[in-house]
Amino acid sequence: MNNVPEAARALPPGLRRVAIDPLSRVEGHGKVTLLVNDAGQVVQARLHIVEFRGFERFIVGRPYWEVPVMVQRLCGICPVSHHLAASKAIDVALGVADAVPPSAQALRRLMHHGQILQSHALHFFHLSSPELLLGTATEPARRSIAAVAEAFPDIARQGVLLRKYGQEVIRQTAGKRVHGTGSIPGGVNRRLSVAERDELRAGLPQILGWCEAAVDLVEAIRAKDPAGFDGFATMRSSWLGLVAPDGTLDLYDGALRWRNADGAPMGPDVDVQAYGDHIEEATEPWTYLKFPYLKRLGRRDGWYRVGPLARLQVADRLSTPRAEARRRAFLAGGPVHGSLAYHAARMIEMLHAAEVIAALLDDDAVVAGDLAAALPGPPPLGRLREGVGVIEAPRGTLIHHYRIGTDDLVTDCNLIVSTTHNNEAMNEAVRIVAREELSGHEITEPLLARIETAVRAYDPCLSCATHALGQMPLEVGLETTTGQIIDQVVRDGDGRVRRTLG
Repeated sequence: MNNVPEAARALPPGLRRVAIDPLSRVEGHGKVTLLVNDAGQVVQARLHIVEFRGFERFIVGRPYWEVPVMVQRLCGICPVSHHLAASKAIDVALGVADAVPPSAQALRRLMHHGQILQSHALHFFHLSSPELLLGTATEPARRSIAAVAEAFPDIARQGVLLRKYGQEVIRQTAGKRVHGTGSIPGGVNRRLSVAERDELRAGLPQILGWCEAAVDLVEAIRAKDPAGFDGFATMRSSWLGLVAPDGTLDLYDGALRWRNADGAPMGPDVDVQAYGDHIEEATEPWTYLKFPYLKRLGRRDGWYRVGPLARLQVADRLSTPRAEARRRAFLAGGPVHGSLAYHAARMIEMLHAAEVIAALLDDDAVVAGDLAAALPGPPPLGRLREGVGVIEAPRGTLIHHYRIGTDDLVTDCNLIVSTTHNNEAMNEAVRIVAREELSGHEITEPLLARIETAVRAYDPCLSCATHALGQMPLEVGLETTTGQIIDQVVRDGDGRVRRTLG
């Protein structure tokens, strides 16, 4: 990463830099820079991830049994995803992946689908509904979850209770709502009591109804402006997601499948242990986030998208009837490419997660049965153990890869988080919106909101952190090539917008 401040770097003659820093209502800290020529046309747009994680280095040297608990500290929103991906990878490294008991598998899946439900509810209702329900033209102070709760109290209440239910599923299976310890190498360390299962089952009819209503809500938002919804930050790309052997979507396990922009398979499904034969990661000096791509297609043509929109189009079907019916209706016109369509796909997937939870709670495996496989002793001297765990996190495909030495300490760790897979797509979304809506126009707060909306559609977890109610300051400056600020707009933490120059 180049440590020279962005504003201090030399620009070609005739270009000015616009910086949006920080982005609001996303998990973590990022910024956008735009280069504008003298004619007011955007010639370059970049999404910068300016925080350095280095988490892979933290893991090296730690005992393997600590890893599933440690890695979830990456995130307070989707810790279960890291918790389970690490557990699965270590299962493989220890040679016990096939010996994990059915009860443990069922409880892990229950934990995971609780995570999907709560995270999707959080993102849509708390982070994205302000612009979707109130519009980006609404004054910033009124574009928040608090304003949504005032204007649409029933919708806001349902969002809160949907997330609460997902968190309760996590608490019952992981021990805590955030950063639990339920999954261990080889299985889990607790099961549901019959009373806990009955309590979760009692709330499901209402949860399923609210999930269906959320799908209807996004459809209604789209129906108000189909062209604007479908055409916003639209791009053609290939897609990646996990599928079961029969092609059904599997959020917990499966093989990697790519489809191209037309929906055609891009080769046979790939064993997750061989992900490194297919995925390469490029780096750029202006961001800490890497750019994954398919090796055989190269950096320019090999990028792809992951997450709910990708998963619904990569899979042949969903295993649950209500969500599958909504998926078929959603894709009735063919492949869907618009960035805002991620919201529609996210709500369909939230319904799917609720249906899976219902099926798992009907299975006695969650209240009875063995919890963990017996773990082997250390291998012969000099032999490394290695394993890859892949799971579909709320934001997309999540890859954990570990090597473990004969002393039971981790010797190597590689993580490709969901937002990393979508890095190129988010940058492209910013480019599209900037070129269409900034070129030749004055900087305005609604324009800034549109750029943020493009990034937010992908539900990015930039540094695995959260912000309360989206009340973050935002400063945008327009500079000459010599660094002179000629226009500046500031949005304060309370939502007030003021022009300080120009």
